Amino acid sequence: MSIEQLAETAQAMVAPGKGIIAIDESTGTIAKRFASVGIENTEENRRAYRELLLTTPKLNEHISGAILYDETIRQSTKDGVPFAKYMADNGMIPGIKVDKGAHPLAGAGCPGELVTEGLDGLRERLQEYYKLGARFAKWRAVINIGESIPSGTCIESNAHALARYAALCQECGLVPMVEPEVIMDGDHDIETCYEVTEATLRSLFDALYQQNVLLEGTILKASMVISGKGCEEQADVEEVAESTVMCLKSTVPAILPGVVFLSGGQGDEQSTAHLNAMNQMGNLPWPLSFSYGRAMQQAALKLWAKDTKANVAKAQQTVYDRAKENGQAALGKWNG
Repeated sequence: MSIEQLAETAQAMVAPGKGIIAIDESTGTIAKRFASVGIENTEENRRAYRELLLTTPKLNEHISGAILYDETIRQSTKDGVPFAKYMADNGMIPGIKVDKGAHPLAGAGCPGELVTEGLDGLRERLQEYYKLGARFAKWRAVINIGESIPSGTCIESNAHALARYAALCQECGLVPMVEPEVIMDGDHDIETCYEVTEATLRSLFDALYQQNVLLEGTILKASMVISGKGCEEQADVEEVAESTVMCLKSTVPAILPGVVFLSGGQGDEQSTAHLNAMNQMGNLPWPLSFSYGRAMQQAALKLWAKDTKANVAKAQQTVYDRAKENGQAALGKWNG
């Protein structure tokens, strides 16, 4: 795929008023979500739930694409249409999570430092995913904040892996979504989160440059600059919006097609309010949109669990409503 096609796909992912739904939970993670609402973690239940999400009527009005899991991109609707084909036929771009998860960083001086694995054999996996219909991919790095962490070694190791992954994606015709998540867990204040996020993004874009990744065909999935969950003083919506935008402006090149945010454990309405406030600031070099998982799904999953046959339409309505609210926030037009 040419750089023009990569750039075109990246721009479509952050089209005005549209964002990405993340439904790339691993089998272990979806098991926990299902267990919390009393649903058995079978392949058919996982397939049916993902079908509910992807076939929500009019979803493409506010959703440009979805990040799928390896199992999901190989599954089909109950009518036998592969999910990736269904999405493409309905104006949504199929994406795929390709990392193998975060593991303890060997040689790290402090506990809690992680590095994401999955580069071995990645080229061949990306080639297969492209054939299965994927047009973008996602790789998540995990940056924890704690006593004496993160170290420069941790940040640089994850930035290097993200850049290697991104270069391989573009070689195989896929837009890389690079996700360096600064975790909300902890009692750190918003200033600490700002410092760590800034250092992480500087390291990431330096690594992308060093490895000749074309930024025109790359999307950043970012965490917001926000107070740690355990911090006594929680920053308000305006401070989170201002801090996040300032941090992005100081680290993210303007040529990048767009930034999508993860919800990262924020409440549904909280994540929407933060995105809306950022877009109301105006004068942004790139579109700011969303790539939410839990914040798009939680309400729907609870409804569906009460009656997996009778409640499909009701659950889909909540998915549509959340997509619409976040789509409005991506334009700075959400009324709360």
